[in-house]
Amino acid sequence: MAHAFTPGLKVSETYLVRKRRILPLKGDVLVKVGDFVDADTVVARTELPGPIKPINAASLLGVEPKEVEQYLLVKKGEMIEKGQVYAEKKSFFGLFKTRLIADERCYIEDVSPVTGQLYLRSEPIPIEVKAYIKGKVVEVIPQEGVVVEAYATFIQGIFGVGGETHGKLKVLVPDNKTTLTPDLIDESCKDCIIVGGNLMVYSAIKKAREIGVRGIIAGGINDKDLRDFLGYDLGVAITGNEDIGITLLITEGFGEIDMAERTFRLLKKNEGKEASINGATQIRAGVIRPEVVIPLEKPVKIEKEKKKQPGILEIGDVIRVIRVPYFGKLGRVVALPPEPQRIESESKARVLEVEFFDGGRAIVPRANVELIEEE
Repeated sequence: MAHAFTPGLKVSETYLVRKRRILPLKGDVLVKVGDFVDADTVVARTELPGPIKPINAASLLGVEPKEVEQYLLVKKGEMIEKGQVYAEKKSFFGLFKTRLIADERCYIEDVSPVTGQLYLRSEPIPIEVKAYIKGKVVEVIPQEGVVVEAYATFIQGIFGVGGETHGKLKVLVPDNKTTLTPDLIDESCKDCIIVGGNLMVYSAIKKAREIGVRGIIAGGINDKDLRDFLGYDLGVAITGNEDIGITLLITEGFGEIDMAERTFRLLKKNEGKEASINGATQIRAGVIRPEVVIPLEKPVKIEKEKKKQPGILEIGDVIRVIRVPYFGKLGRVVALPPEPQRIESESKARVLEVEFFDGGRAIVPRANVELIEEE
C-alpha cells in the first residue's frame, strides 16, 4: 500500500475554522445562534469563587468559640466592604471595643462554634470568554459556551509562546529569507501582528514588546534568544499561558530557517487584514499547534471536501523534513517504497523519496517528515 500515516501541519488559504469557546465552570452565555461576533466579543461570562481566608475570631475578640456568632455585625453571605467593621465586642460598660475590620471586600461563608474560626470568602473573580475569531455563532452550549465558525486562511506553526491575541497583519520584510531585526520595527507596528522572514532575533522581540506589538510570526528563532526573552528554559509542556506581553509564533523551527514560501505568500496576501493568533503549543500526547486565523471578508463555499483521511501520506503530497541533514527543507513525495530499506544508521526503516522545491532528490525515513496539509 503506497501511503503511510505521518504528523500533519495545515496551511490552507480557505478553511472552515470552528472554535469552541467554553467557560471553566457554568455561567451565562451572552450570544445566540446566528449572531456575528468579533474577536473581542464576550460570548460567555461566569464568576470564580474567591479564595477563603480563615480568621481566629474567638482569640481576637477574647471570647469562647461558641460565642463568636453573637458578636457579628453582619449576616452570613452578606457582602462586607473593605474597611467595614464586621464583628465587635464591647467591654467595661462600652468604654472599650474590640473590632474586626475587613482588609478587602468579602463575605462570611461560615462560622465554626468549635474552633471559633471565621471563614471569609473574597469577592468572586469575574471570568469572560471572548470569541477569539471574527465569525458566526453556530452552536450554543447552555451555561457553558459557544462554537464560533468562520471561513478563513488558516496556518499552523511549529512552536509558539503567549496566548490568544489579534491585530492587523503587517509584513515587515520583502521575502521569506529576510531576518526580522529591530530597525524594521517602529510605532506604526503598535497593536499589529508583524511578520518576519527566516528569523526573529532577541533585540527585535524586545523592541516589539516595548512598542506594543501584539504578536510576531517568523520562520525561526534561536533557543538562546527565546530563553533570554522568557528568562527561563521551557520544558516539555503546554505553552500559551506565559505572561510576556506578546505572542510569538514560529512556522518552521529553531534556528535560522526560511519561512515556507507558501506560508509567507499567504501572510503577504492578507496584509492589512485582522488576524487572530495563538501561541499555545503541546508536543506530547494530544498535540496542540500554534495557529494563525485570518477570517475571510466574504463568506465562501468550499466546492468539495477532500476524501483523503487526515495524516495519510501519499505520492504527490507536500512534506517538510524535520531531521538533519535536510532539516526544514520542503518538497513533494515522488515515491513510497513499500519495503523497509537500510538507512545511514545501519538500521532498517520505511522510507520515501522526496523531490525538493529548491532542486534535488533524497531518500529519507518516513518518520523524519511532516505532512503539509494544503487546501
